[in-house]
Amino acid sequence: MKFCSVCGAPVELRLPPDDNRSRHVCTVCGEIHYQNPKLIVGAIPEWQDKILLCRRAIEPRQGLWTLPAGFMENGETTVEAAARETLEEANAQVDIGELYSMYNLPYINQVHLLFRARLLNLDFSPGVESLEVQLFAEEDIPWDTLAFRPVYFTLQHYFADRKTGAFRFRMSDLLPPVKSV
Repeated sequence: MKFCSVCGAPVELRLPPDDNRSRHVCTVCGEIHYQNPKLIVGAIPEWQDKILLCRRAIEPRQGLWTLPAGFMENGETTVEAAARETLEEANAQVDIGELYSMYNLPYINQVHLLFRARLLNLDFSPGVESLEVQLFAEEDIPWDTLAFRPVYFTLQHYFADRKTGAFRFRMSDLLPPVKSV
């Protein structure tokens, strides 16, 4: 951030009084600009024993598979965000159930929330952010081409829980991925 969204003057990083971290503070009007994590919200759309996945048409991770999810918008609930993202990415109508997983990714300032969901019908097709959408049985999930670690871990837990018949909420903090040289 370089300029204040209130008055347009330059901002500088400084520690505001009674705060514990540096913030962008306007050098003229004193406005403190807080930057907070982004919420990534999505669904685990299920039809019988299959899960609906989307192959990404956009970066990041273009061409890889994921659950329908994306940035939550101001003015909507997490349930509304999960349903909207499923509609946008897969043109699919879902009934959103309970929150199933939450992954904190502090190294990129994101929190991923994924809800269990029931597909209402088989009328789905790729949205503008998807190359294709497809229902996958557990044995057919493209594990090696899943786009995001929270999706990978969520699906691993989901299928394990489904075998026991007891779904439980999952929460974890993820460290940055290890890069191979």
